[in-house]
Amino acid sequence: MGDFSTAGHGDDLPPASPKLPIPGKRNILITSALPYVNNVPHLGNIIGSVLSADVFARYCRLRDYNTIYMCGTDEYGTATETKALEENCTPKQICDKYHVIHREVYKWFDISFDHFGRTSTPQQTEVCQAIFKKLWENNWLSENTMQQPYCETCKKFLADRLVEGSCPTPGCNYDSARGDQCEKCGKLLNPTELKDPKCKVCRNTPCIRDTDHLFLELPLLKDELEAYVNDLSVAGGWSQNAIHTTHAWLREGLKPRCITRDLKWGVPVPHEKYKDKVFYVWFDAPIGYVSITSCYTTEWEKWWKNPENVELYQFMGKDNVPFHTVIFPSTLLGTRENWTLMKTISVTEYLNYEAGKFSKSKGVGVFGNDAKETNIPVEVWRYYLLTNRPEVSDTLFSWVDLQAKLNSELLNNLGNFVNRVLSFIAKDPASGYGSIIPNPEGAESHPLTKALGEKVGNYVEQYIEAMEKVKLKQGLKIAMSISGEGNGYLQESQFWRLYKEDKPSCSIVMSTASGLVYLLACLLEPFIPSFSREVLKQLNFPPETQLSLSDERGDIEKSKRPWHILPAGHKIGIPTPLFKELKDEEVEFYREKFAGSQADRNLKAETEARKITDQLNKAKISDANKKKERATKSSEAKAKGSASVEAEILISRLDIRVGLITRAQKHPDADSLYVEEIDVGEAQPRTVVSGLVKYIPLEEMQNRKVCVLCNLKPASMRGIKSQAMVLAASNSDHTKVELVEPPKDATIGERVTFPGFDGKADDVLNPKKKVWETLQVDLHTNKELVACYKDLPLTTSVGVCKVTSISEGSIR
Repeated sequence: MGDFSTAGHGDDLPPASPKLPIPGKRNILITSALPYVNNVPHLGNIIGSVLSADVFARYCRLRDYNTIYMCGTDEYGTATETKALEENCTPKQICDKYHVIHREVYKWFDISFDHFGRTSTPQQTEVCQAIFKKLWENNWLSENTMQQPYCETCKKFLADRLVEGSCPTPGCNYDSARGDQCEKCGKLLNPTELKDPKCKVCRNTPCIRDTDHLFLELPLLKDELEAYVNDLSVAGGWSQNAIHTTHAWLREGLKPRCITRDLKWGVPVPHEKYKDKVFYVWFDAPIGYVSITSCYTTEWEKWWKNPENVELYQFMGKDNVPFHTVIFPSTLLGTRENWTLMKTISVTEYLNYEAGKFSKSKGVGVFGNDAKETNIPVEVWRYYLLTNRPEVSDTLFSWVDLQAKLNSELLNNLGNFVNRVLSFIAKDPASGYGSIIPNPEGAESHPLTKALGEKVGNYVEQYIEAMEKVKLKQGLKIAMSISGEGNGYLQESQFWRLYKEDKPSCSIVMSTASGLVYLLACLLEPFIPSFSREVLKQLNFPPETQLSLSDERGDIEKSKRPWHILPAGHKIGIPTPLFKELKDEEVEFYREKFAGSQADRNLKAETEARKITDQLNKAKISDANKKKERATKSSEAKAKGSASVEAEILISRLDIRVGLITRAQKHPDADSLYVEEIDVGEAQPRTVVSGLVKYIPLEEMQNRKVCVLCNLKPASMRGIKSQAMVLAASNSDHTKVELVEPPKDATIGERVTFPGFDGKADDVLNPKKKVWETLQVDLHTNKELVACYKDLPLTTSVGVCKVTSISEGSIR
């Protein structure tokens, strides 16, 4: 049930030896809907596409299928141009910024892409234009004049998403519908259909002008498309919501679909008449799956033009269905080339948040970077989202439900079983097995154990049946049932009594139970891989161990005899608890923290900052009195002029700036130290050495905004000169440390200030005068998690600096 190999690749660079289809094996090509690059993904996006696809990809690898998982950011189109306008930068800068954010979020969520690319590449242009030319040659495209909103103020045609108004659908009347789709009812729209339309940029009412565009003649491809849908929707076991949506489109009658837009940011149309236009994002985005694969391997056609040997599985939310079941397959059919068309589509409904819908545009819900910043481990997030996967109807994310599933299912069921088994085996030989897996001799004739083996074997067969049909939630439930059976087996066997009264039987029970621990690590690896890695570590298997559920290796048969899974005599590692209880006060803290929209949260933070700043006059008076006292006591210092300034230690003398950690790595000569390269707005980044190794994982130090004290005197730390200091908060017993973080929109290099203190910072703090040491004692976090000097918040141009969870901690 295990061998040694490497896992998925996942970054922007192609691997040295990309996987290609292998004759005679199952070759599985997996894609998830390309996340749009104009924002941070929220939990609804994550479960709807990338996480679901990741679970299936990991399962396929367990089964030893030849599998690749392709994804990347969708970067062209109106939404990117709109976001660029909002952030006063170019579309490419927006794409570069958010591509990194997406990649880091998915990395934290343990998403095992074989390649995570992007659509703004030369390969995308090449593949997209080649497909267009085939459609043009085969007469599947038509030209037509259409009316489109034109903004007299902005002097340009407005693409779909640059127009907002009221939805025309009867009974909906949503007043913020976009020109391409109503977010509330899901109806696809044309911008001219909106009631009371407004330009999103200037909010003026656009006029309507004629403009020529190219259309894909879907009605001419209807018969071929229907034959494909009728065949593969059954053979591929499509989700019912996908079948329903697709047939609704077919029943309503297909219409020619515009594939060009009056934009600059996109794939140029290779036609003289339309050279100033680009392809519509929903024509070009699904082609991104192909171009991203072509970035992974130059032999991409072996995956995408090989329907006889490759099975294509696609994962997405329900709003993306028609583009994947109607428009994309019609596009490929129209080329008359031998494309690998989608076999199976797995579609989720919506995951709602507490009392409303997740929304990227409105900032409602928990976003990927929010999850990362909580103290809740990634395996808990993955488990909760997958148990709550909205497969047939909308589901609800709630903090109380997350707490219940963590505490009852992960902690009390799964974690308890694993820890009971391994802790007992790890006991010294006088009361346990000295960390050695015992010999299960006689297991075949042990009634309780034999019955358990039959049950577990049936569960594994049910698990495989569910996972083959992409019933992910069901597969997870079945795997967790085995943990429940394990707990029941331990209780019924009363192993603690057997150890004293019938040690051979106890050895059978503990060998069998340890085999179940390994089997659970295997079955749950697709869902919570970090849990499986930790179990393997506690079982004392190498980190590179690749779990397996291969038919060829007989893994399924082994599961029916769990007492034979781990060899007798194998020495396990050190057992530790796998999950931690989530307490009521923590739940209340997170509910409060993530209530409302991101805009509401920012407003709340600003209100808190104003509340704190209201205490400024009091602080000013207090400091002024202290200054007066110092002045009367120090006539000698007065006479010395500049010396009195030196003696006056004010917080404004600190040069604290917003910095971005561009790179972090372990110190080569000190296990407890990190070495960071930090951009603080200067020509070159500064090298900073920090003693944070045992508090903050290395991956959480990457690409992170921090507050940096820049005018300490440089000091060598184990051979590396540290040119600044990162500010961090610690709790009272110094067992927990968190970085002080500026607001995410704070400008790199801007000075962090304190209301009422506007003086110039020292070039370099004189260590003999103990300026930093004197001021540091008054740096702390308050009950609202705001970083403060006395009662004054550390402030940037866009808000105050905070920590994640340490209240009333000290900062240094």
